Amino acid sequence: MDDTNSAPALTFGPRQVPLSVLDTAPVPAGGDPATALRATTDLARHAERLGFRRYWVAEHHNMPGIASSTPPVLISHIADATTTIRVGSGGVMLPNHTSLVVAEQFGMLEALHPGRIDLGIGRAPGTDQLTAAALRRSPDGLTADEFPEQLLELSGFFTGNWPEGHPFSRITAVPGRGYQPLVWLLGSSGYSAQVAGLLGLPFAFAHHFSAANTLPALALYREHFRPSDALERPYAMVAAAVICAETDERARFLAGSGALSFLRLRQGHPGAVPSPQDAAAYSYSEVEQAFIDDRQATQIIGSPETVRAGMASLLEATAADELMLTTMVFDPADRLRSFELVADLARTPSPEDLPAAPRNANSLKAGTTTRIP
Repeated sequence: MDDTNSAPALTFGPRQVPLSVLDTAPVPAGGDPATALRATTDLARHAERLGFRRYWVAEHHNMPGIASSTPPVLISHIADATTTIRVGSGGVMLPNHTSLVVAEQFGMLEALHPGRIDLGIGRAPGTDQLTAAALRRSPDGLTADEFPEQLLELSGFFTGNWPEGHPFSRITAVPGRGYQPLVWLLGSSGYSAQVAGLLGLPFAFAHHFSAANTLPALALYREHFRPSDALERPYAMVAAAVICAETDERARFLAGSGALSFLRLRQGHPGAVPSPQDAAAYSYSEVEQAFIDDRQATQIIGSPETVRAGMASLLEATAADELMLTTMVFDPADRLRSFELVADLARTPSPEDLPAAPRNANSLKAGTTTRIP
């Protein structure tokens, strides 16, 4: 693979933690999904140039402000538009699909782009229950109880290894068998953390919308981890909401768009991402302002130095092996600028970011995890 145009790998902190991107293809008010998807493709190219390790897209449905409803299609397009960055799903909501379809889709992606595809799997529907039922054409299988069986089936279609007598053992996923991408489990609670640990898979936690569960879930993952063919030691990635601008005031202004968008979603009125001017002019009730303040308290919003401190604090608390950044703002230019500023601060480390001596191998924060692509 030609990587002559790739930038040096982007890392942060004394443990040189890799940085990656999570994108939802946000649709700004007055815009349209086609334009949003072009902006996502453009950002992926820039992320590769800047040295980010991977670029993931999320699966959401029935949300006018998010265009990334079909990760396999978007992943294929982004992988074609780039050359070296790993591309994947953050994630595919497995209960919305049959395991055979997912194996065929991601087996095809791996066959077309060998060594560059990540399959991040989630167990939530990524939408409301009515839309989830429409996706599956049935209200059956909407609980987490089906998830372990679906994972078993997915593994079987990729590897050909089935429990004795399993009815699907006579089915060959083409492509699929022999073309397994790197599989991750995603989570926002302790359930997926434990499953990821027991299966010996890398784990990505959604700190950006479930911050209260971050540390307990990571502890459960590491506690329950069992070595596997995929991974010898735990590997945890933390997804964080980051908005970086030239000043703290500018960053907070830009963050208003995502805050109001999320508030409307929680109120049952999802829509396109409002402009920061509209967000600043919105008259928040005391309850709404408290909701926004609580949400933004766990986000990293500010100037490069503020963001540097916030990222360092998050990595210190979580001992994450990788940090994935998601940036929800109105203007794609502001989103791109945020990632450029983060890349700049990662390449100009402060003295405390210089590599430190290895710590005790039993320490939670010791750099003892397997390094994965």
